[in-house]
Amino acid sequence: MSKEITGALFKQMILHGAAAITAQKQAINDLNVFPVPDGDTGTNMSMTIATAAEALRKAAPASVGQASSVTASALLQGARGNSGVILSLLFRGLSKALKGMETADAAAFAAAMQEGVAAAYKAVMKPAEGTVLTVSRLAAKRAADTAAEGADVETTLAAAIEEGYDALAQTTDMNPVLKKAGVVDAGGKGYLLILEGMLAELRGEPIPENVEESETHKEKADFNAMAQEEITFTFDTVYVVRKAREDIDLMPLRAYLSSIGDSLVIGEDDETFKVHVHTDIPGVALTESQKYGTLELAKIENMRSQADALAAGKAAQSTDDLEAIEEELENGESGHKVAAPEKAVGFLAICAGDGLAAVFRDLGCDAVVSGGQTMNPSTESILAGIDQVPAETVFVLPNNGNIIMAAQQCQGLTEKNVVVIPSKTVPQGITAMMNVDPEAEVASITEAMTEALSTVTTSQITYAARDSDFDGFEIHQGDYLALKEGKLFGTDTQLDALLEKLAEEGKDSSFISLYYGEDVTEDAAQAAGARFQAVCPDAEISVLSGGQPVYYYIISFE
Repeated sequence: MSKEITGALFKQMILHGAAAITAQKQAINDLNVFPVPDGDTGTNMSMTIATAAEALRKAAPASVGQASSVTASALLQGARGNSGVILSLLFRGLSKALKGMETADAAAFAAAMQEGVAAAYKAVMKPAEGTVLTVSRLAAKRAADTAAEGADVETTLAAAIEEGYDALAQTTDMNPVLKKAGVVDAGGKGYLLILEGMLAELRGEPIPENVEESETHKEKADFNAMAQEEITFTFDTVYVVRKAREDIDLMPLRAYLSSIGDSLVIGEDDETFKVHVHTDIPGVALTESQKYGTLELAKIENMRSQADALAAGKAAQSTDDLEAIEEELENGESGHKVAAPEKAVGFLAICAGDGLAAVFRDLGCDAVVSGGQTMNPSTESILAGIDQVPAETVFVLPNNGNIIMAAQQCQGLTEKNVVVIPSKTVPQGITAMMNVDPEAEVASITEAMTEALSTVTTSQITYAARDSDFDGFEIHQGDYLALKEGKLFGTDTQLDALLEKLAEEGKDSSFISLYYGEDVTEDAAQAAGARFQAVCPDAEISVLSGGQPVYYYIISFE
């Protein structure tokens, strides 16, 4: 039983937590009430924490403060969707509280959990109860109370999870939408799964395999088994030292290196000696060897990471990749180039579909990040898009309510001034771009674009991703769904029937635009446009290929 959490243990706890939520991400997705195909909570949270797991696999954190810092930084970059952003905030606050600590006892970890909750509540504009915020807040309070009674880390975390599940059960009654559907909050469930994985690591339980992956027979070597059975020391270390003098005695060095590793080979000539050793402390080996001369060249590779990569069917990273890594570092920590500002303002849009991307570029967007309903882009992807815009100030159009928070996290992560216009739909983003005066001041552009969002009404036709009984509609998987301003407007087995109903909604509109998706032919789209024209004879109708993968139509009424 662990009394304190070390850096190495925290690393394993996060790896275990990531595996736990990945194994059950579809179960979390199924809790989502709205039956539209979406960047679902389970997918977003599992992909977000997977970035932290990947970063930790490459690190050997010497303290819990360092391990939590690596975790928080990776989560910030990899955050997807609102649930992923909130998860990153919970761990960012936790990292802040653990900063500088070698280890964390129950009291310190409980206090860090509370700091994480405070960070999440502070960042969310209108915190809603009956969500992951409620679950995390009550879980953290129980952790603090339990730790104050003198409990150890394991007992404290177990108590927090128990309280969290009690709170999760209450989310059904706290949120009217959840109550109608009879389900608990998906984000809260995902957070508790991560905590359960972390607790399982404290208890020494094995990390769950990804049950969603195929269990078919492997024809390749089992590199996971090899890593466990054959790798005693982590780092393959090779280096060259120019001798301080020709007759220097290397026997003491040989004895020392044998005491901290294995597979030791030392070759020498009159001027230099070369060392090969497997060890867990390569830095110490190099420092000790410099007592015998001047270090000229070194190569250090993590054999465990390489074995894990091979086991996953990936290429193992080696020092052969250093040239590319050096280029990344020269381009900045983010690994992408930051465009020099050639103008005062620039624009970035997020959307899915080549047609919509072309529309935004035609309207003046300097860059487009691919993403939308089914795949919410990460903060890192949005940041890369921002940095490629050659402007001092970059306006970002998320065009999806579940992407706005991820875009806002980019503020302060780049030398550019980032302004996020909270567009929740593609037509809102298009309308905002049509109201831009690029010669105006930043404040004036922000005001004009924001005000334009309310001048357009957005409707969409998509399909039901799952069976549902929602808001009086009995919905079956595959049914056509019509949405108006994000709310369910109607459902039918016939696409034309929904188009007719939406056309009736546009009778008072002056301009109607239909952006058709990749599964709609041009002839069918033109026929839909003609149907709208017949119902709305005074409206100016435009029909454009959007190429969006989820929606059959995105329709704007102005």
